[in-house]
Amino acid sequence: MEGSKAFSKEFMDKHQIPTARFKNFTDVNKAREHIKNIDYQIVLKADGIAAGKGVLIPQTKEEALQGLDEIMVAKNFGSAGDEIVIEEFLEGDELSILTITDGYSFFNFPAAQDHKRVGDGDTGLNTGGMGAYAPAPIATSEVLATIDREIIKPTIDGMRHDGYPMCGILFTGIMLTKSGPKVLEYNVRFGDPETQTVLPLLSEETDLAQVMLAAAEHRLDSVTLSVKPNMYSTTVVMAAGGYPEAYNKGDVITVKEPLPKDTFIFHAGTAVKDGSVVTAGGRVIAATAIAPSLRESVDKAYVGVEHVSFNNKYHRKDIAHRAFRDADKASSTGGVTYAEAGVSVDNGNLLVEQIKAKVKSTARPGADSDIGGFGGLFDLKAGGYNSDDTLLVAATDGVGTKLRIAQIMDIHDTVGIDLVAMNVNDLVVQGAEPLIFLDYFATGKLDIEIAAKFVSGVADGCIQAGCALVGGETSEMPGMYDEGHYDTNGTAVGAVLKNKILPRVDAMEAGNVLIGLRSDGIHSNGFSLVRKIIEISEYEYSSVAPWSKSGKTIGEEVLVPTKIYVKQLLRSINEDLLLGLAHITGGGLVENIPRALPKTLQAKVDMNTWEVPEIFKWFGKQGKVPYDDILKTFNLGVGMVLIVKNENVDQVLKNLEQDGEKDAIVIGSLVERKAGEPGCVVENVDGLY
Repeated sequence: MEGSKAFSKEFMDKHQIPTARFKNFTDVNKAREHIKNIDYQIVLKADGIAAGKGVLIPQTKEEALQGLDEIMVAKNFGSAGDEIVIEEFLEGDELSILTITDGYSFFNFPAAQDHKRVGDGDTGLNTGGMGAYAPAPIATSEVLATIDREIIKPTIDGMRHDGYPMCGILFTGIMLTKSGPKVLEYNVRFGDPETQTVLPLLSEETDLAQVMLAAAEHRLDSVTLSVKPNMYSTTVVMAAGGYPEAYNKGDVITVKEPLPKDTFIFHAGTAVKDGSVVTAGGRVIAATAIAPSLRESVDKAYVGVEHVSFNNKYHRKDIAHRAFRDADKASSTGGVTYAEAGVSVDNGNLLVEQIKAKVKSTARPGADSDIGGFGGLFDLKAGGYNSDDTLLVAATDGVGTKLRIAQIMDIHDTVGIDLVAMNVNDLVVQGAEPLIFLDYFATGKLDIEIAAKFVSGVADGCIQAGCALVGGETSEMPGMYDEGHYDTNGTAVGAVLKNKILPRVDAMEAGNVLIGLRSDGIHSNGFSLVRKIIEISEYEYSSVAPWSKSGKTIGEEVLVPTKIYVKQLLRSINEDLLLGLAHITGGGLVENIPRALPKTLQAKVDMNTWEVPEIFKWFGKQGKVPYDDILKTFNLGVGMVLIVKNENVDQVLKNLEQDGEKDAIVIGSLVERKAGEPGCVVENVDGLY
């Protein structure tokens, strides 16, 4: 398929795979007669492998006859010229499709476009490739579907049917002609420089070693194989001066480090001599860069080129020029598309399709969680509520500056849980059961992978809370947010029977007991203080957390999501065992508990009743935070407070344990409040850190 162009052309003809008109010759005289008699421009291909240089594109019959002599008579390409393929010259744009296959299943890497000519503007002699970029904009979904249907699948099926199933990498060179995609040639390996271009686009979830093993074992469909969404890659090849003709070898190569982020240097024609890396081939070394736009990836790749030095270095300066040419043509029509303005409707639609299955998993009686419409519906009766006795309760909230740490750490699935928690916890303190949830995600440039992780976290939070994710809004707003930044908000709607509404302040009295439910960490409040303390310290978010025995980083520890307290409270709410609830968010214990109390009562909290987690002690000590401030900033290990009659405490603790809350503790009680006194007093704070 690669070693004999004549064989591959006959294969294409047999399996009706679109390609150029052709004839194969081993007799130079018959080849001459054929050239003289045809009336279309041709390409001459030495049958065998010729280091990427055995293809000639003559402009006239005289050049064609001269090229024939070079290949078959002078043997400029050695034994590769024992047979020649004379085929029709195809006009259009080239694409390179790298496909991994096990002989049955297959996966195409992003379509790349190579630059074969040595000179800018596609001038000069043919080479093995002076650069490439991917995905090529001309490879639309429609074009790729045609290539799969008419070329890739018939090729893989044909090889298997002919008795030599393809297992590995099929590299298909394709020309996009006016009459559709046509095959130029096959390789049966990773090809250069397309490989350097497409492999960095593989997603973090893709383990290339496992993928190769699966292909070798004919089970390619058993592994995850995906690419980073909305990312482009560009490779610029640096050649020895004079290539593809005579060039020097042995020149010392130096690479200035560090390289820019997401920029890579790939060796090709290099060797080690006397401890130094030196040139040892025509195409010496390449710089590759990935970025969210093609323009940015091209620019970054050329920055990488500047980091490499050797004598008489040569490279093309117009890699990806055809993509920008097409963009210029589109803009010259006088119109500006939504995509050119920075917003991709297609990416938004792709995100919806990607998250539908996860969102569907949050469905509950009364709601089906089928997103993509204009709104979400809930049937109260189907959800078990009589509408005459039911009130709807709504809450809306965000995650705050915790998002910035998530963006720095590139951890996005837990903040979706935070978003749900902040809303549903505010519902349950009113005695309401969360029913439905809607999220809002806003960014300057939509990264489908990040957005999908975020929404996956939202779905996980909804499952924990027992509510259905019925919709949301993803907003791409160029210029509103810096690269890599996003913001989010959520709205939860719940229901409560009129006789279950909390707090029941009229029933509260001195002697009522305060039960604390432990937090899972900082939750989602106080992050402006967290960030300030890290900013003025010698620590980074990537530093190992000094208080942690797990070896996790500070970033991972502070991103532990907010605990959701819904399911463990509903039993006691429904049994009328609770007088009130306080969600400990911004303001801490001292400001949140009084929100659930009448003005005549004061909460007394004894900090000796629980061990404050080390994370709070460390931040307090590191930042030298005054006790009054830390009490009004962090939850200090208690994320929800229950107000209960003394005679109901045992039953409430039993209910909590039955529903998975095993570490509930009595932390204080209510007392009479005198004029001018605060609504909450925390005792035994001294010695906290």
